[in-house]
Amino acid sequence: MSSEPTIILSATDPDLPGDLPQGLKRYTGFRAMSQGGSGALRSCFDPVTGRTVVVKTLHEDAKRDHRQRRRLLREARVTAQLQHPNTVPVYDIGDDDEAGLYFVMKRISGENFFEILKRIARGDETTIEAYPPARRLDIVADACQALAYAHARGVIHRDLKPENIWVGNFGEVILLDWGVAKVWGHADDNEPIARSVLKPRDEGDEQLLTLTGSGQRPGTPLYMSPEQVEGNRSIDERTDIFSAGVCLYELLAIREPFRGANIDETFENIKHNAVVPPSERSPERGISPEADRVVMRAIEKKPADRYQSMRELIDGIRGITATR
Repeated sequence: MSSEPTIILSATDPDLPGDLPQGLKRYTGFRAMSQGGSGALRSCFDPVTGRTVVVKTLHEDAKRDHRQRRRLLREARVTAQLQHPNTVPVYDIGDDDEAGLYFVMKRISGENFFEILKRIARGDETTIEAYPPARRLDIVADACQALAYAHARGVIHRDLKPENIWVGNFGEVILLDWGVAKVWGHADDNEPIARSVLKPRDEGDEQLLTLTGSGQRPGTPLYMSPEQVEGNRSIDERTDIFSAGVCLYELLAIREPFRGANIDETFENIKHNAVVPPSERSPERGISPEADRVVMRAIEKKPADRYQSMRELIDGIRGITATR
């Protein structure tokens, strides 16, 4: 894990550039961080603010693709508008002459939650000591806080998984990658979230259509809800609750609940096949009955049988944490 850069007083003194370059030419010292399906993350230095930031751009073969550009722009704008302690701040959005569409975010040192779970699965004692079950539960509860905030504003993440939960070196928990988020429009801050606030105003409204194309399932198979697998277009916040339940199962049992021999078997498990509670899947881990209850309710097949809001699920997770 990388460390945070030290602030040097002399670096705060230079005047602003007289002729500020446009687009990504403003930034220097680009370094590759990670590659995704259609985009890439790079760290770079912003000489105007004097800080290291992260830039997300499309791959060379995708930067002129209309659908990919729309998807990246949607991700940038959704991320920018969801200003919450558990989301990453967006500093800039632009269209560079060479690199194409991009957005600039805060750089957070740390690692994704899945890397932590992998080390625990391998029996790494240092990681096990640093991330006991109560801490792992707190991490997912913090990510769920970002989801509760998003749901209140008409946004469903649709791709919650440990890889998209970033754990910072100083205790930060950030929910990343809103690239397949579904946006139903603005919901009033004071409107109760105990019921769905995500009903579309008009199914024919072009602005409400997802960017994934007809017949495609946004999300990651192991963490999809049954309604996502079915391709149901009328999903609501309870699909994120299901995915959160899968994450909870995994962090407790250090096993994936629905993994099959192939994607078809995985989808069949998600849609129809019952799974044993985490305590039965991993009896050696001392998982409590209360933890079983919370997880199994979150991953019910029918949305009506799950927690009906992310706030309810967070309360359930906090209850597990308090008893450990």
